[in-house]
Amino acid sequence: MKTYNIFTNELDTLPSGKADFLLAASVTKTCEIAGITQAGIPGMIPLTPTLDAEFIVNERVYSLGELAETPTGVPTPAIITRAVHNLIPFSAIEILDLGLQSPPQNSPSQHFNILPSDSIATGANIDAKAVFEKGMRAGRAYELKGNYLILAESTPSGTTTAAATAAALGYECRDDFSSSFLHVPNNIRDETINKALSLINIKMSNFEKLSIVSDNMLIFCAGFLMEATRRFHVVLAGGTQMAACLLVADILREDVLMRVKHENITLATTQWVADDKNSNIAHILSLLSYKPHALYTTFSFKEATIGVLKKYDDGEAKEGVGAGAALGYAYANKCGNKELLEEIERILYSI
Repeated sequence: MKTYNIFTNELDTLPSGKADFLLAASVTKTCEIAGITQAGIPGMIPLTPTLDAEFIVNERVYSLGELAETPTGVPTPAIITRAVHNLIPFSAIEILDLGLQSPPQNSPSQHFNILPSDSIATGANIDAKAVFEKGMRAGRAYELKGNYLILAESTPSGTTTAAATAAALGYECRDDFSSSFLHVPNNIRDETINKALSLINIKMSNFEKLSIVSDNMLIFCAGFLMEATRRFHVVLAGGTQMAACLLVADILREDVLMRVKHENITLATTQWVADDKNSNIAHILSLLSYKPHALYTTFSFKEATIGVLKKYDDGEAKEGVGAGAALGYAYANKCGNKELLEEIERILYSI
């Protein structure tokens, strides 16, 4: 297990010390489009971020009798994040409810009076400026407990809304976004994005476009970053979705007359995303007005005794619930592949 720079492939690392962990949990009804995502139990996809939130806090779920998993049985990346927390505890774990259908039980949460967004195929129906401002206020108010903050996400079908968001804002990277699938359902994704983009025009402001084609997580976290990074380092935990969050923050700096303090931002993802042949996170990040600090951490389930975990190495699931940053955090704190794998399997055997 090692951490590398996405652009140079040279050894790199997250900041030292303890990290707070915030999970931005959100539902976009885009996830209800048949076949667009496998990030959760079929027919109950909108419950996935709720279950992820409960699990990373409690190591068990309350809102359903089972953990979120793909139709092929691959368990949520929340197992990786929770295992890391068991071995090297985060200084705090808290949930940001950015529009959940069911609030997580027994989990410390911040609520912002944000509703689940609608499908981008018919218009997301978000007040983007209001959500962005709520993110900015939360970033200003957040009190850091540890040395830095890990900001993660759980938003099923979020790579689709991220791709639509980037395209609507004029970025040429529509085909660079990853998926929880091994074989990406590009026809469904493309049709959905095309429908979303048909609802906007060049006369619209950036916030007007985001209100139609984006999701609450991207918009809120972009605002949060703007303010929080003025005071401390934020590790943006995730793959191409979080890369899109940086694109949103970067383009909105002129709308809000505030620059992104990128010196205080690191994006951290998994090797499964960095090596994904169906996406290109490095290209997405190259479209920013600055060169970001971006990392991936190697980890393998090759020696797993629970066979379904090996599907991660094959390219399923890949990222989510802060898995990439959690792996980087583990490596920075001298935790190895064998130790972490044993803890992940212990958790699964005990469920």
